[in-house]
Amino acid sequence: MFGISGPSSDRGASLLMSSSDHSSRDTVYEKGAISLPGAVALGSGVMIGAGVLAVTGQIAELSGALFPLAFVAAAVVSGLSAYSYIKLSAAYPSAGGIATFLQKCYGEGVLTAGLALLMYLSMVLNQSLVARTFATYALQLFDVAPDSILVPVLGVALLLVAMAVNLVGTKAVEGFSLLTAAVKIGGLVVFASAILWLSDSGIQLGTSAPNDSGIASLLAAVALGVLAYKGFTTITNQGAELVEPRKNVGRAIIISIAVCAALYLLVSLAVASQLTVPEIINARDYALAEAARPFFGDAGLWFTVGFAVIATSTGVMVSVFAVSRMLAMLTKMGLVPHSDFGMPGSVQQHTVVYTVAIAIVLTAFADLSRIASLGAIIYLAMDIGIHWGVITKVRDATQAVAWVPALAIVLDLAVLGGLVWVKIGSDTTLVAAAIAVFALVFGGEWLYLRLAPSADS
Repeated sequence: MFGISGPSSDRGASLLMSSSDHSSRDTVYEKGAISLPGAVALGSGVMIGAGVLAVTGQIAELSGALFPLAFVAAAVVSGLSAYSYIKLSAAYPSAGGIATFLQKCYGEGVLTAGLALLMYLSMVLNQSLVARTFATYALQLFDVAPDSILVPVLGVALLLVAMAVNLVGTKAVEGFSLLTAAVKIGGLVVFASAILWLSDSGIQLGTSAPNDSGIASLLAAVALGVLAYKGFTTITNQGAELVEPRKNVGRAIIISIAVCAALYLLVSLAVASQLTVPEIINARDYALAEAARPFFGDAGLWFTVGFAVIATSTGVMVSVFAVSRMLAMLTKMGLVPHSDFGMPGSVQQHTVVYTVAIAIVLTAFADLSRIASLGAIIYLAMDIGIHWGVITKVRDATQAVAWVPALAIVLDLAVLGGLVWVKIGSDTTLVAAAIAVFALVFGGEWLYLRLAPSADS
Protein backbone atom coordinates (compact mmCIF):
# COMPACT_ATOMS: atom_id res chain seq x y z
CA MET A 1 0.00 0.00 0.00
CA PHE A 2 2.87 2.36 0.71
CA GLY A 3 5.46 1.13 -1.76
CA ILE A 4 8.16 -1.46 -1.10
CA SER A 5 11.42 -0.71 0.56
CA GLY A 6 12.76 -1.97 3.76
CA PRO A 7 12.55 -0.92 7.34
CA SER A 8 15.14 0.80 9.45
CA SER A 9 18.69 -0.47 9.75
CA ASP A 10 18.00 -2.56 12.85
CA ARG A 11 15.87 -4.88 10.73
CA GLY A 12 18.18 -5.05 7.75
CA ALA A 13 18.20 -3.81 4.21
CA SER A 14 15.11 -3.19 2.17
CA LEU A 15 13.05 -5.93 0.58
CA LEU A 16 13.38 -4.08 -2.69
CA MET A 17 15.94 -1.30 -2.14
CA SER A 18 15.03 2.15 -3.26
CA SER A 19 17.50 3.89 -5.53
CA SER A 20 18.45 6.26 -2.72
CA ASP A 21 18.94 5.94 1.03
CA HIS A 22 15.77 7.46 2.46
CA SER A 23 17.39 7.74 5.88
CA SER A 24 19.34 10.66 4.45
CA ARG A 25 16.05 12.34 3.58
CA ASP A 26 14.56 12.47 7.06
CA THR A 27 12.54 15.63 7.59
CA VAL A 28 14.18 18.19 9.89
CA TYR A 29 11.56 19.75 12.18
CA GLU A 30 12.03 23.34 13.36
CA LYS A 31 11.42 23.74 17.08
CA GLY A 32 9.00 26.54 17.90
CA ALA A 33 7.68 26.74 14.34
CA ILE A 34 4.07 26.21 15.48
CA SER A 35 2.45 28.49 18.05
CA LEU A 36 -0.36 27.55 20.45
CA PRO A 37 -2.95 29.44 18.32
CA GLY A 38 -1.53 27.67 15.29
CA ALA A 39 -1.96 24.28 16.95
CA VAL A 40 -5.56 25.11 17.88
CA ALA A 41 -6.21 26.25 14.31
CA LEU A 42 -4.72 23.07 12.89
CA GLY A 43 -6.71 20.81 15.24
CA SER A 44 -10.02 22.63 14.99
CA GLY A 45 -9.56 22.85 11.23
CA VAL A 46 -9.71 19.08 10.92
CA MET A 47 -12.55 18.82 13.44
CA ILE A 48 -14.85 21.43 11.90
CA GLY A 49 -14.34 20.06 8.41
CA ALA A 50 -15.47 16.59 9.52
CA GLY A 51 -18.07 17.86 11.97
CA VAL A 52 -21.54 19.23 11.43
CA LEU A 53 -20.90 19.66 7.71
CA ALA A 54 -20.18 16.01 7.04
CA VAL A 55 -22.14 13.88 9.52
CA THR A 56 -25.20 15.85 10.69
CA GLY A 57 -27.57 14.04 8.36
CA GLN A 58 -26.23 10.59 9.23
CA ILE A 59 -26.44 11.30 12.96
CA ALA A 60 -30.03 12.57 12.60
CA GLU A 61 -30.95 9.42 10.69
CA LEU A 62 -29.77 7.29 13.61
CA SER A 63 -30.81 9.40 16.60
CA GLY A 64 -33.77 11.38 15.24
CA ALA A 65 -35.06 13.88 17.79
CA LEU A 66 -31.93 13.53 19.90
CA PHE A 67 -29.34 14.39 17.27
CA PRO A 68 -28.09 17.63 18.93
CA LEU A 69 -27.52 15.66 22.11
CA ALA A 70 -25.58 13.05 20.14
CA PHE A 71 -22.98 15.74 19.44
CA VAL A 72 -22.83 16.56 23.15
CA ALA A 73 -22.44 12.89 24.10
CA ALA A 74 -19.71 12.51 21.47
CA ALA A 75 -17.89 15.47 23.03
CA VAL A 76 -17.97 13.68 26.41
CA VAL A 77 -16.56 10.48 24.88
CA SER A 78 -13.86 12.44 23.04
CA GLY A 79 -13.04 14.53 26.09
CA LEU A 80 -12.38 11.44 28.19
CA SER A 81 -10.32 9.95 25.36
CA ALA A 82 -8.27 13.14 25.14
CA TYR A 83 -6.91 12.51 28.64
CA SER A 84 -4.69 9.67 27.44
CA TYR A 85 -3.38 11.66 24.48
CA ILE A 86 -2.61 14.67 26.67
CA LYS A 87 -0.68 12.55 29.15
CA LEU A 88 1.23 10.81 26.37
CA SER A 89 2.00 14.11 24.63
CA ALA A 90 3.41 15.58 27.84
CA ALA A 91 5.65 12.56 28.34
CA TYR A 92 6.66 11.91 24.71
CA PRO A 93 6.28 15.03 22.50
CA SER A 94 7.25 14.28 18.90
CA ALA A 95 6.24 14.68 15.28
CA GLY A 96 5.20 11.03 15.26
CA GLY A 97 2.27 11.60 17.61
CA ILE A 98 0.24 8.42 17.90
CA ALA A 99 2.90 6.33 16.20
CA THR A 100 5.38 7.35 18.90
CA PHE A 101 2.83 6.78 21.67
CA LEU A 102 2.11 3.27 20.48
CA GLN A 103 5.83 2.52 20.20
CA LYS A 104 6.33 3.63 23.79
CA CYS A 105 3.43 1.42 24.89
CA TYR A 106 3.99 -1.72 22.85
CA GLY A 107 7.47 -1.52 21.32
CA GLU A 108 8.24 -1.80 17.62
CA GLY A 109 6.12 -4.75 16.59
CA VAL A 110 2.93 -5.88 14.95
CA LEU A 111 0.60 -4.33 17.52
CA THR A 112 2.20 -0.89 17.30
CA ALA A 113 2.34 -0.94 13.51
CA GLY A 114 -1.19 -2.32 13.14
CA LEU A 115 -2.83 0.16 15.52
CA ALA A 116 -0.89 3.06 13.99
CA LEU A 117 -1.99 2.04 10.52
CA LEU A 118 -5.60 1.88 11.73
CA MET A 119 -5.26 5.49 12.85
CA TYR A 120 -3.64 6.37 9.56
CA LEU A 121 -6.44 4.75 7.57
CA SER A 122 -9.12 6.40 9.70
CA MET A 123 -7.61 9.79 8.89
CA VAL A 124 -7.37 8.99 5.19
CA LEU A 125 -11.03 7.97 5.27
CA ASN A 126 -11.72 11.28 7.01
CA GLN A 127 -9.98 13.13 4.18
CA SER A 128 -12.11 11.45 1.57
CA LEU A 129 -15.27 12.08 3.65
CA VAL A 130 -14.47 15.79 3.89
CA ALA A 131 -13.42 16.00 0.23
CA ARG A 132 -16.78 14.62 -0.90
CA THR A 133 -18.56 16.95 1.54
CA PHE A 134 -16.67 19.86 0.00
CA ALA A 135 -17.85 18.87 -3.45
CA THR A 136 -21.44 18.27 -2.36
CA TYR A 137 -21.75 21.73 -0.83
CA ALA A 138 -19.97 23.50 -3.69
CA LEU A 139 -22.32 21.94 -6.23
CA GLN A 140 -25.39 23.20 -4.35
CA LEU A 141 -24.82 26.53 -6.10
CA PHE A 142 -25.50 24.84 -9.41
CA ASP A 143 -28.37 22.57 -8.33
CA VAL A 144 -26.32 19.45 -9.06
CA ALA A 145 -27.52 16.16 -7.52
CA PRO A 146 -25.38 14.68 -4.70
CA ASP A 147 -24.87 11.50 -6.76
CA SER A 148 -23.42 13.39 -9.73
CA ILE A 149 -20.04 12.34 -11.14
CA LEU A 150 -18.93 15.90 -10.41
CA VAL A 151 -18.86 15.12 -6.66
CA PRO A 152 -15.86 12.75 -6.81
CA VAL A 153 -14.24 14.90 -9.51
CA LEU A 154 -14.30 18.01 -7.32
CA GLY A 155 -13.28 15.97 -4.28
CA VAL A 156 -10.24 14.64 -6.09
CA ALA A 157 -9.33 18.16 -7.25
CA LEU A 158 -9.38 19.36 -3.63
CA LEU A 159 -7.09 16.51 -2.57
CA LEU A 160 -4.60 17.44 -5.28
CA VAL A 161 -4.56 21.04 -4.08
CA ALA A 162 -4.07 19.83 -0.49
CA MET A 163 -1.11 17.76 -1.64
CA ALA A 164 0.47 20.77 -3.34
CA VAL A 165 0.06 22.98 -0.27
CA ASN A 166 1.55 20.33 2.02
CA LEU A 167 4.56 19.83 -0.22
CA VAL A 168 5.40 23.52 0.25
CA GLY A 169 6.00 23.01 3.99
CA THR A 170 4.85 23.55 7.58
CA LYS A 171 4.63 27.33 7.45
CA ALA A 172 2.28 27.24 4.48
CA VAL A 173 -0.11 24.86 6.24
CA GLU A 174 -0.05 26.70 9.58
CA GLY A 175 -0.44 30.09 7.92
CA PHE A 176 -3.37 28.91 5.83
CA SER A 177 -5.01 27.35 8.89
CA LEU A 178 -4.63 30.49 11.00
CA LEU A 179 -6.00 32.61 8.18
CA THR A 180 -9.14 30.53 7.85
CA ALA A 181 -9.71 29.50 11.49
CA ALA A 182 -11.48 32.74 12.36
CA VAL A 183 -13.53 32.50 9.16
CA LYS A 184 -14.69 28.97 10.00
CA ILE A 185 -15.54 29.63 13.62
CA GLY A 186 -17.06 33.02 12.88
CA GLY A 187 -19.03 31.61 9.98
CA LEU A 188 -20.61 28.91 12.12
CA VAL A 189 -21.48 31.40 14.86
CA VAL A 190 -23.04 33.86 12.41
CA PHE A 191 -24.94 31.09 10.61
CA ALA A 192 -26.38 29.53 13.76
CA SER A 193 -26.99 32.73 15.69
CA ALA A 194 -28.81 34.43 12.82
CA ILE A 195 -31.12 31.47 12.26
CA LEU A 196 -31.92 31.04 15.95
CA TRP A 197 -32.49 34.79 16.38
CA LEU A 198 -34.84 35.08 13.44
CA SER A 199 -36.65 31.81 13.93
CA ASP A 200 -40.00 31.88 15.70
CA SER A 201 -41.01 28.35 14.86
CA GLY A 202 -38.96 26.59 17.53
CA ILE A 203 -37.12 23.35 17.10
CA GLN A 204 -38.88 20.92 14.77
CA LEU A 205 -37.30 17.67 15.79
CA GLY A 206 -40.35 15.47 15.56
CA THR A 207 -41.28 12.78 18.02
CA SER A 208 -39.06 9.80 17.30
CA ALA A 209 -36.00 8.57 15.51
CA PRO A 210 -36.62 7.12 12.05
CA ASN A 211 -34.28 4.27 12.94
CA ASP A 212 -36.06 2.07 15.49
CA SER A 213 -33.03 0.13 16.76
CA GLY A 214 -33.39 1.74 20.18
CA ILE A 215 -30.32 2.30 22.32
CA ALA A 216 -28.05 0.71 19.70
CA SER A 217 -29.09 3.35 17.19
CA LEU A 218 -28.39 6.16 19.64
CA LEU A 219 -24.98 4.70 20.47
CA ALA A 220 -24.23 4.41 16.76
CA ALA A 221 -25.09 8.09 16.34
CA VAL A 222 -22.63 8.98 19.10
CA ALA A 223 -19.98 6.85 17.39
CA LEU A 224 -20.40 8.89 14.20
CA GLY A 225 -20.38 12.04 16.32
CA VAL A 226 -16.92 11.08 17.58
CA LEU A 227 -15.71 11.60 14.01
CA ALA A 228 -16.48 15.29 14.47
CA TYR A 229 -13.97 15.46 17.32
CA LYS A 230 -11.25 12.93 16.55
CA GLY A 231 -9.33 15.60 14.65
CA PHE A 232 -7.87 16.60 18.03
CA THR A 233 -5.47 13.67 17.64
CA THR A 234 -3.70 15.51 14.80
CA ILE A 235 -2.42 18.02 17.37
CA THR A 236 -0.27 15.27 18.86
CA ASN A 237 1.82 15.25 15.66
CA GLN A 238 3.04 18.79 16.36
CA GLY A 239 5.24 17.92 19.34
CA ALA A 240 8.51 18.46 17.44
CA GLU A 241 7.59 21.97 16.31
CA LEU A 242 5.11 23.36 18.83
CA VAL A 243 6.27 25.96 21.32
CA GLU A 244 6.57 24.29 24.75
CA PRO A 245 5.00 21.02 23.52
CA ARG A 246 4.77 19.32 26.92
CA LYS A 247 2.29 21.99 28.00
CA ASN A 248 0.79 23.30 24.78
CA VAL A 249 -0.24 20.05 23.10
CA GLY A 250 -2.67 19.40 25.96
CA ARG A 251 -3.86 23.00 25.99
CA ALA A 252 -4.48 22.96 22.25
CA ILE A 253 -6.45 19.70 22.50
CA ILE A 254 -8.67 20.99 25.32
CA ILE A 255 -9.35 24.32 23.61
CA SER A 256 -10.14 22.68 20.26
CA ILE A 257 -12.61 20.18 21.72
CA ALA A 258 -14.34 22.84 23.84
CA VAL A 259 -14.70 25.29 20.94
CA CYS A 260 -16.00 22.65 18.55
CA ALA A 261 -18.45 21.18 21.08
CA ALA A 262 -20.04 24.60 21.60
CA LEU A 263 -20.17 25.25 17.85
CA TYR A 264 -21.68 21.85 17.03
CA LEU A 265 -24.43 22.24 19.61
CA LEU A 266 -25.25 25.75 18.40
CA VAL A 267 -25.36 24.74 14.75
CA SER A 268 -27.34 21.54 15.33
CA LEU A 269 -30.00 23.52 17.21
CA ALA A 270 -30.11 26.03 14.37
CA VAL A 271 -30.59 23.27 11.80
CA ALA A 272 -33.27 21.67 13.98
CA SER A 273 -35.14 24.99 14.15
CA GLN A 274 -35.57 25.01 10.37
CA LEU A 275 -35.77 21.38 9.29
CA THR A 276 -37.63 18.36 10.57
CA VAL A 277 -35.71 15.12 10.98
CA PRO A 278 -36.97 13.70 7.64
CA GLU A 279 -35.91 16.93 5.92
CA ILE A 280 -32.46 16.74 7.50
CA ILE A 281 -32.13 13.15 6.31
CA ASN A 282 -33.23 14.04 2.79
CA ALA A 283 -30.56 16.75 2.72
CA ARG A 284 -28.11 14.65 4.72
CA ASP A 285 -25.05 15.64 2.64
CA TYR A 286 -25.81 19.39 2.67
CA ALA A 287 -28.10 19.96 5.67
CA LEU A 288 -26.63 23.34 6.63
CA ALA A 289 -27.20 24.76 3.18
CA GLU A 290 -30.79 23.54 3.22
CA ALA A 291 -31.37 25.07 6.66
CA ALA A 292 -30.19 28.48 5.40
CA ARG A 293 -32.71 28.65 2.54
CA PRO A 294 -35.94 29.53 4.41
CA PHE A 295 -34.67 32.80 5.91
CA PHE A 296 -31.86 33.90 3.64
CA GLY A 297 -32.72 32.47 0.23
CA ASP A 298 -29.94 32.55 -2.35
CA ALA A 299 -27.78 34.87 -0.23
CA GLY A 300 -27.88 32.40 2.66
CA LEU A 301 -27.09 29.55 0.31
CA TRP A 302 -24.04 31.39 -1.04
CA PHE A 303 -22.85 32.24 2.46
CA THR A 304 -23.27 28.68 3.73
CA VAL A 305 -21.62 27.12 0.70
CA GLY A 306 -18.74 29.59 0.90
CA PHE A 307 -18.18 28.78 4.55
CA ALA A 308 -18.46 25.03 3.91
CA VAL A 309 -15.94 25.19 1.07
CA ILE A 310 -13.42 27.00 3.30
CA ALA A 311 -13.99 24.69 6.27
CA THR A 312 -13.74 21.45 4.33
CA SER A 313 -10.80 22.48 2.15
CA THR A 314 -8.68 23.55 5.11
CA GLY A 315 -9.75 20.45 7.01
CA VAL A 316 -8.37 18.25 4.26
CA MET A 317 -5.12 20.19 4.04
CA VAL A 318 -4.47 20.01 7.78
CA SER A 319 -5.39 16.32 7.93
CA VAL A 320 -2.90 15.48 5.16
CA PHE A 321 -0.29 17.52 7.03
CA ALA A 322 -0.75 15.57 10.26
CA VAL A 323 -1.22 12.05 8.96
CA SER A 324 1.75 12.20 6.58
CA ARG A 325 3.94 12.93 9.61
CA MET A 326 2.72 9.82 11.37
CA LEU A 327 3.35 7.64 8.33
CA ALA A 328 6.84 9.15 8.00
CA MET A 329 7.53 8.23 11.63
CA LEU A 330 6.36 4.65 11.02
CA THR A 331 8.73 4.52 8.05
CA LYS A 332 11.59 5.79 10.22
CA MET A 333 10.79 3.09 12.80
CA GLY A 334 10.92 0.47 10.05
CA LEU A 335 7.33 -0.62 10.66
CA VAL A 336 5.97 0.00 7.16
CA PRO A 337 7.51 -0.46 3.72
CA HIS A 338 8.50 2.62 1.77
CA SER A 339 9.75 3.55 -1.68
CA ASP A 340 10.42 6.96 -3.20
CA PHE A 341 9.58 5.72 -6.74
CA GLY A 342 12.22 8.13 -7.98
CA MET A 343 10.62 11.15 -6.33
CA PRO A 344 12.87 13.85 -4.87
CA GLY A 345 12.36 15.31 -1.39
CA SER A 346 12.06 13.97 2.14
CA VAL A 347 10.29 10.85 3.34
CA GLN A 348 7.44 12.99 4.68
CA GLN A 349 6.94 14.56 1.27
CA HIS A 350 6.67 11.08 -0.17
CA THR A 351 4.11 10.11 2.47
CA VAL A 352 2.06 13.18 1.55
CA VAL A 353 1.84 11.84 -2.00
CA TYR A 354 0.93 8.32 -0.87
CA THR A 355 -1.69 9.60 1.57
CA VAL A 356 -3.42 11.70 -1.06
CA ALA A 357 -3.27 8.87 -3.59
CA ILE A 358 -5.17 6.54 -1.24
CA ALA A 359 -7.67 9.28 -0.38
CA ILE A 360 -8.29 9.90 -4.07
CA VAL A 361 -9.26 6.26 -4.63
CA LEU A 362 -11.68 6.33 -1.68
CA THR A 363 -13.16 9.66 -2.78
CA ALA A 364 -13.74 8.37 -6.28
CA PHE A 365 -15.47 5.12 -5.37
CA ALA A 366 -16.96 5.25 -1.83
CA ASP A 367 -20.08 7.04 -0.57
CA LEU A 368 -20.26 9.36 2.43
CA SER A 369 -22.22 7.03 4.69
CA ARG A 370 -19.87 4.07 4.35
CA ILE A 371 -16.77 6.25 4.57
CA ALA A 372 -17.99 7.74 7.86
CA SER A 373 -19.01 4.43 9.42
CA LEU A 374 -15.84 2.59 8.44
CA GLY A 375 -13.73 5.49 9.70
CA ALA A 376 -15.53 5.44 13.05
CA ILE A 377 -15.08 1.69 13.50
CA ILE A 378 -11.37 1.81 12.71
CA TYR A 379 -10.69 4.87 14.86
CA LEU A 380 -12.52 3.56 17.93
CA ALA A 381 -10.61 0.27 17.79
CA MET A 382 -7.31 2.16 17.68
CA ASP A 383 -8.45 4.47 20.48
CA ILE A 384 -9.09 1.49 22.76
CA GLY A 385 -5.53 0.32 22.07
CA ILE A 386 -4.14 3.71 23.16
CA HIS A 387 -6.05 3.69 26.45
CA TRP A 388 -5.09 0.08 27.20
CA GLY A 389 -1.45 0.95 26.64
CA VAL A 390 -1.65 3.89 29.03
CA ILE A 391 -3.22 1.71 31.75
CA THR A 392 -0.99 -1.34 31.39
CA LYS A 393 2.33 -0.07 29.97
CA VAL A 394 3.11 3.61 30.63
CA ARG A 395 0.87 4.67 33.50
CA ASP A 396 3.83 5.51 35.75
CA ALA A 397 5.80 7.26 33.01
CA THR A 398 2.83 9.42 32.04
CA GLN A 399 1.58 9.92 35.62
CA ALA A 400 -1.91 8.95 34.47
CA VAL A 401 -4.69 7.77 36.74
CA ALA A 402 -6.14 4.46 35.57
CA TRP A 403 -9.86 5.15 35.94
CA VAL A 404 -10.06 7.83 33.23
CA PRO A 405 -8.69 5.71 30.35
CA ALA A 406 -10.62 2.73 31.74
CA LEU A 407 -13.86 4.70 31.52
CA ALA A 408 -12.88 5.85 28.03
CA ILE A 409 -12.50 2.19 27.00
CA VAL A 410 -15.97 1.38 28.35
CA LEU A 411 -17.54 4.26 26.41
CA ASP A 412 -15.60 3.40 23.25
CA LEU A 413 -16.79 -0.20 23.43
CA ALA A 414 -20.37 0.93 23.99
CA VAL A 415 -20.58 3.27 21.00
CA LEU A 416 -18.54 0.92 18.79
CA GLY A 417 -20.82 -1.97 19.70
CA GLY A 418 -23.89 0.10 18.89
CA LEU A 419 -22.54 1.11 15.50
CA VAL A 420 -21.51 -2.43 14.56
CA TRP A 421 -24.87 -3.82 15.71
CA VAL A 422 -26.79 -1.32 13.58
CA LYS A 423 -24.60 -2.00 10.55
CA ILE A 424 -24.96 -5.76 10.92
CA GLY A 425 -28.67 -5.24 10.45
CA SER A 426 -28.45 -2.68 7.64
CA ASP A 427 -25.09 -2.97 5.82
CA THR A 428 -23.29 -6.28 6.15
CA THR A 429 -20.97 -5.27 3.30
CA LEU A 430 -19.56 -2.50 5.48
CA VAL A 431 -19.03 -4.90 8.40
CA ALA A 432 -17.26 -7.32 6.07
CA ALA A 433 -15.08 -4.47 4.77
CA ALA A 434 -14.13 -3.52 8.33
CA ILE A 435 -13.16 -7.12 9.14
CA ALA A 436 -11.11 -7.26 5.93
CA VAL A 437 -9.29 -4.04 6.85
CA PHE A 438 -8.33 -5.40 10.28
CA ALA A 439 -7.17 -8.69 8.75
CA LEU A 440 -5.13 -7.00 6.03
CA VAL A 441 -3.52 -4.48 8.37
CA PHE A 442 -2.47 -6.88 11.12
CA GLY A 443 -1.86 -9.82 8.81
CA GLY A 444 0.17 -7.68 6.45
CA GLU A 445 2.27 -6.24 9.28
CA TRP A 446 2.88 -9.68 10.76
CA LEU A 447 4.09 -10.96 7.38
CA TYR A 448 6.17 -7.85 6.65
CA LEU A 449 7.96 -7.86 9.99
CA ARG A 450 8.67 -11.59 9.69
CA LEU A 451 10.14 -11.27 6.20
CA ALA A 452 12.04 -8.01 6.73
CA PRO A 453 14.99 -9.43 8.73
CA SER A 454 15.66 -12.07 6.06
CA ALA A 455 16.79 -9.29 3.75
CA ASP A 456 20.10 -9.24 5.68
CA SER A 457 21.05 -12.52 4.12
